[in-house]
Amino acid sequence: MVKQQKYFITGISTEVGKTVASAIITEALEADYWKPVQSGDLAYSDTHKVQQLISNSRSVFHKNSYALQTPMSPHASAEIDGITIDINEIKEPSTENNLVIEGAGGLLVPLNDEHTILDLIQPDYKVIVVSRHYLGSINHTLLTLNLLKDKGFDISLLFSGNEHPTTESIIKKMSGVPVLGRIEEEPYFDKNVIKEYAEKFKDKL
Repeated sequence: MVKQQKYFITGISTEVGKTVASAIITEALEADYWKPVQSGDLAYSDTHKVQQLISNSRSVFHKNSYALQTPMSPHASAEIDGITIDINEIKEPSTENNLVIEGAGGLLVPLNDEHTILDLIQPDYKVIVVSRHYLGSINHTLLTLNLLKDKGFDISLLFSGNEHPTTESIIKKMSGVPVLGRIEEEPYFDKNVIKEYAEKFKDKL
């Protein structure tokens, strides 16, 4: 019996490529996918996006625990919707398949006055951090990796976008975290492109 794998995909910030990374990992493992908290874009959510990029027929897409109307930090979006996010209501879906869980923004994005995205990461999850180069990304990447290390998680790093050697080499040296690879700045992502990346990453997961 092959052990079930659970991967939590987080980013060093927002808009760094988490959803494409989630689609690739989901396809590579023929995993189920779950986004616990979606803020805004409900008509074309991250779950919809990943679903459209997957070729395999095994993946099941689980319902968000919270689907909020406004594209803001979940705590603020929930307030606009007149609710408070209760972390006890965010329950991992039951599946015997591998599971890919996509976070929202970075690790310390607030869910309510007490909890952040970090509180959703369970001890048995492997964490993949998506890092993309921009001014300040070295600091954001190292802060994210160090926090996860302090908590004792099994972490790996995935670079997204065009290569930036000076940024990446210092992140690798200072963190010592294994790098799964890179998702290039592709002209577009469709099922075929996702499938190619899935083949490339499959053996590293």
